[in-house]
Amino acid sequence: MSRRRAALAAILTAGVAASVLSACAPTGDDRPLVVVSTNILGDVVEKLVGGDVEVMTLMRPDADPHSFEISAQDAAHLRSADLLVSNGLGLEEGLQQHLEAAVAEGVDSFVAGEAIEVLAYATGDAAGTPDPHFWTDPGRMTDVVEALAPRLSALAGADAAAVEEHVDAYLAQLESLDDDMTAAFAAIPAERRALVTNHHVFGYLAARFGFRVVGAAIPGGTTLAAPSASDLADLVTAIDEHGVPAVFAESSSPDRLMRALADETGTHVEVIELYTESLTAEGGGAEDYLTMMRENTQRIVTGLSQ
Repeated sequence: MSRRRAALAAILTAGVAASVLSACAPTGDDRPLVVVSTNILGDVVEKLVGGDVEVMTLMRPDADPHSFEISAQDAAHLRSADLLVSNGLGLEEGLQQHLEAAVAEGVDSFVAGEAIEVLAYATGDAAGTPDPHFWTDPGRMTDVVEALAPRLSALAGADAAAVEEHVDAYLAQLESLDDDMTAAFAAIPAERRALVTNHHVFGYLAARFGFRVVGAAIPGGTTLAAPSASDLADLVTAIDEHGVPAVFAESSSPDRLMRALADETGTHVEVIELYTESLTAEGGGAEDYLTMMRENTQRIVTGLSQ
């Protein structure tokens, strides 16, 4: 190798090493770091803290919480967090090993599922196991916020008074959301309050607002499961028997299965997309939790009232 080539190789090697060290090095931000698993909880946490706290959300917009994975750099952030906030109850299937590793290394952790009254799946392959989709009930999100608030206020470097102010304001918004959802769903006749989704995600909403969960295309609590032909045939029969006018597909999952299911019924069944397990990017229609819940409410009312 010529001296010139050797010098160039040395420069390139030094540059790569420097970039690696730069990626691993602290950013210089000395604010307390809260790392949040899902983007729904990430949005809520951001609303509760002020600028004195850094919030890092692992789950990207429009992702599936059951299957999303993280990079090695994100895993390192988990281990350096001052507080780790996760959903729990088996939701973050692709992330669980990293969450457990961080906690094992002493990272302080808040699990939202431990702050609520947990419901079990009533039907399907997951019957009897905990349902992690508590956020479809704003009352349970209120329970989470109230339990999380003192943990955020106690972070070294956080402005406790500001956190308290943000929490109070957000709790008022959750109460307003609950009231508005109650009023909107009251317009749906009782016999039409039947929900069919691509997997079991609305158990908490159904319990809170008086709906019946007729079934799901995937008879389980996770999108990683797969339906059998007999499962789909049974669901088509249930849709016909209940006179379901609309079935609901999830924005973070392909809707092909739901459209095929609707086509198998003997009557016209509309397929309506809902934002259930993930927020969207800006302009996607569900950029934050409150917007997502209000949009879903409107779409459910429209779909089941026709």
